[in-house]
Amino acid sequence: MEWINIAIVVFYLVAMLAFGFWGKSRTKNSSDYLVAGRRLGPFLYTGTMAAVVLGGASTVGGVGLGYKWGLSGAWLVIAIGVGVILLSLAFAPALQRLKIFTVSQMLTLRYGSRNATQMSAVVMLAYTVMLCATSTSAYATIFVVLFGWDRWLAILVGGIIVVIYSTIGGMWSITLADQVQFIIKTVGVFFLMLPFVLNAAGGWSGLQDRLESDFFTWDFIGLPSIITYFVVYTLGLLIGQDIWQRVFTAKTPSVARWGGATAGIYCVLYGIAGAIIGMAARVALPTIDVANLGKDVVYAEVAMNILPIALGGIVLAAAVAAMMSTASGALIAAATVARTDVTPFVASWFGKTITVNSEENPEHDIKANRWWVFALGLLAILLAISVSDVVAALTIAYDILVGGLLVAILGGLLWKRGNGTGAALSMVVGTVVTLTTMIILEINAAAPFDGIYANEPIYYGLISSAVVYVAASLVTRPTSPEVRKNWEERLAGHAEHEGVTTSAL
Repeated sequence: MEWINIAIVVFYLVAMLAFGFWGKSRTKNSSDYLVAGRRLGPFLYTGTMAAVVLGGASTVGGVGLGYKWGLSGAWLVIAIGVGVILLSLAFAPALQRLKIFTVSQMLTLRYGSRNATQMSAVVMLAYTVMLCATSTSAYATIFVVLFGWDRWLAILVGGIIVVIYSTIGGMWSITLADQVQFIIKTVGVFFLMLPFVLNAAGGWSGLQDRLESDFFTWDFIGLPSIITYFVVYTLGLLIGQDIWQRVFTAKTPSVARWGGATAGIYCVLYGIAGAIIGMAARVALPTIDVANLGKDVVYAEVAMNILPIALGGIVLAAAVAAMMSTASGALIAAATVARTDVTPFVASWFGKTITVNSEENPEHDIKANRWWVFALGLLAILLAISVSDVVAALTIAYDILVGGLLVAILGGLLWKRGNGTGAALSMVVGTVVTLTTMIILEINAAAPFDGIYANEPIYYGLISSAVVYVAASLVTRPTSPEVRKNWEERLAGHAEHEGVTTSAL
């Protein structure tokens, strides 16, 4: 009867491909392809925002953390939810009004200099590609168990499906897919896994009788781990291209604020539910070989051994949905940065000027964007298959993103006196300090990658970046009045066009 579970997952994968063609019918220009025409209402926006931030680490990993650390295993996903809430309440309305496509375009508008923000484009491209590769490699955790495939085949099949529907329809296809994935994850986690595994464990009283008291405390996982989650995930969510690009899809500033805040609250509840599922699984399935198989296997074990046939298939589809929503979001973000920011930057080395995502030739822009999505999708698949530790590569990109770029990005949104010189120097210094600290720690580490996974690189990078940003901005000329005026007009929602053109500087 296991074929029923397999059939459900296969049906879900085929449906994802169908969404690509649906999205294609709604895509008329770059705005449609990259940001869904900036037309998402509260329901679609909330679902797609929750889907993109709740990936495999939150769904499969969250259950595994609950199995090992009890309620305190929820902190990772709670940190993600807090990041979404902060972004939505503090910055999302302003970002929506700017009518831009990338984080680097915001920096260009704010500081009036492309030269001051080109580094951000390169770092953001590396981050989004590595995020996509990491999410793509996660398919193996489900497909290997369900189909018995080799790891490379599982990654290849899952990756190709995401590449196809993302390439064909762009953000509209991804939005519909995310909405379905949001519903599947909600049903799978809250209405199937949680009640079934709790019942198998004897209810909440059964957990209290058979688990140590530490599993019911909020600090069992350790304060350093909790702090790390907030530094890495909360701060990273505030400035990630994959998250900002979803903010750009909101129909109004109000949708961006309250739809996002609702998604953040949902994330917090999702994290708590995952932790409880993990706790209950520890009671109901105490013999899982977590030491050798890893804690991420707990999710699949619950689906296969506790839930009835068919319902287990829906739960497995929910895990695949979580991975695909993050992978597709990172993929289109990477393609947007590559074509919008990096390609013109590289072309300038050869004295050429390239205009992208304008309204002059929408069909050409859509075709070019599709090629970028397709090419970077294949690159992510190859990286996921060939690189033994894509998580280490993602960690390096994440550390540079937060340690090197956070201050310049948030400073531009919060501090009027910050200028292009301060932003550029802070990014250079923050990045250099982050990487240097990481290299030194790695050289002296007791085990491979301990230096890369350490917290110090981000802390030192952030501190040095903040000091340089403030000092350099105060001792150099303020941002020019013309740039400030253009920035204020865009913040007020008076954008005459989407994106950033040379005339805007």
